[in-house]
Amino acid sequence: MPLDYPKLRNWASREVTHRFTERETILYALAVGLGTPPTDKQQLGFVYEAGLRALPTMATVLADPGLWVRDPELAIDWKRALIGDQTVVLHSRLPTAGEVKATTRVVGILDKGDRGAFILTERDIYDCVSGALLATVKSTVIGRSEGGFGGSPDPASPVHKVPGRLPDITRSVQISPRAALLYRLTGDLNPIHIDPDVAAEAGYHAPILHGLCTFGMAGYALVDECCDGNPDRVHTLQVRFTAPVFPGDRLSLEIWKESDRAHFRARVPDRNAMVLDCGFLTVREN
Repeated sequence: MPLDYPKLRNWASREVTHRFTERETILYALAVGLGTPPTDKQQLGFVYEAGLRALPTMATVLADPGLWVRDPELAIDWKRALIGDQTVVLHSRLPTAGEVKATTRVVGILDKGDRGAFILTERDIYDCVSGALLATVKSTVIGRSEGGFGGSPDPASPVHKVPGRLPDITRSVQISPRAALLYRLTGDLNPIHIDPDVAAEAGYHAPILHGLCTFGMAGYALVDECCDGNPDRVHTLQVRFTAPVFPGDRLSLEIWKESDRAHFRARVPDRNAMVLDCGFLTVREN
């Protein structure tokens, strides 16, 4: 069944209302690797209810419509769908508990032929009580089997290439072998991240880690290295996913610092694989 361009281009989810507590905020931080070591006072601020703060990348799991790509009416081969890039823009401090609402909408589709269809989505997340706009989340879903449908191309997002010099900071991040088992509890239950048979059908030797889990790990490292540990200083985080990450991998995160921004990327040295690229952070003043 070919991709229905008009239907997909005009798709939008129903409004999603999401009520969450400090337990979910702590679970998210644990799922992206915080709490190792458990006595690290900087990390405790994200996993301990006394003075708890939310990680900026937690916006990616708030008021998410879930596995919308599995809707049979959209005719997307969801087992071969991947996330291509991610942007989070923070407008206000994320609460550690409360109720938020959002509608996810398709804002563009790029026909990349053999590379698939790039489906661009956006959602604005609002606080249900105050009405404040908290964050804007932009994602590109790659339907690897959907290219060549003949749809009109839409403008692509700008790419922030890393500088052509040695990084200012290189940081090693060891991923737990159980990372995907924990991260899926934040809302993404796609079986490609837990079921070996589903992963094999998609062409992988083992279940892959959620791209947004890797994004969260990089996001915390950037808060630590570029924002003096203060998540409120993050304005924009953007990255491109360029290769799969597997639970148990070790990331080498490279960061280039500038006055009010930073560029970053990450590789898995053991496989010589660049897994995050074109990463970009903008920072607010203290």
